[in-house]
Amino acid sequence: MGDPVPLTGAATANGSASRGPVRTSVRESVFQALMTLLMDHGLEPGTKLSIDGLARELGVSQTPVREALARCESEGLVVRRPNVGYLAAPLLDQAGLNDLYDIRLLLEPAAAERAARYAIAAELTDMHRTLERMRPPLRGDTYEAYRGFAELDAAFHNAIAEASRSPLMADTLRRFRAHTHGYRLYFRQSIAGQAVDEHRAVLDAIRAEDPQAAAHAMRTHLEASRSRLMSAYDS
Repeated sequence: MGDPVPLTGAATANGSASRGPVRTSVRESVFQALMTLLMDHGLEPGTKLSIDGLARELGVSQTPVREALARCESEGLVVRRPNVGYLAAPLLDQAGLNDLYDIRLLLEPAAAERAARYAIAAELTDMHRTLERMRPPLRGDTYEAYRGFAELDAAFHNAIAEASRSPLMADTLRRFRAHTHGYRLYFRQSIAGQAVDEHRAVLDAIRAEDPQAAAHAMRTHLEASRSRLMSAYDS
């Protein structure tokens, strides 16, 4: 499963540390290590996850592993079954992917339309800054390379949902974890570049205070995204 997670400062192999910040670093390191294994299929979908085994492989105690598994469960990357324990979550099948995008297409164009009406200057500035930082990964088609882009991608969509002035809509969209599932299913560098251009069209329409254009641009982006991810089922 790879080398043990590097522990900084005075942390010991069992996850203890002499300073608070180091303990936090260990938890985050274990979480990111587990995320990488799940996202890059180092742990294949359906694999039973042994807390003790993961702790030994990562060189830490069971406590940060349990915490990491709980966080991954909230991300939809692992599932917990009675009398079985944790399993790596299955990938979305075609029906699941279509269902996810059908729901996104109901909500996100409406969120973009509302954002074009209600977004304030500070929100537009934040969206622009997020988009400017969003660059296709240069190091290959791995979660480590993709992670920063994925976080910015999600932040951009979440910012639009927040600007819609509908807390329920924003909360619902955050719960989908669509970007996490999309990467785990299929990621290639070319996807990132295409997504940036489509995001720019959405932002341009919102900044122009054109609700119909914003909804159309978001719908176009989501349909293109679904089409790109569907190619995963052709391989």
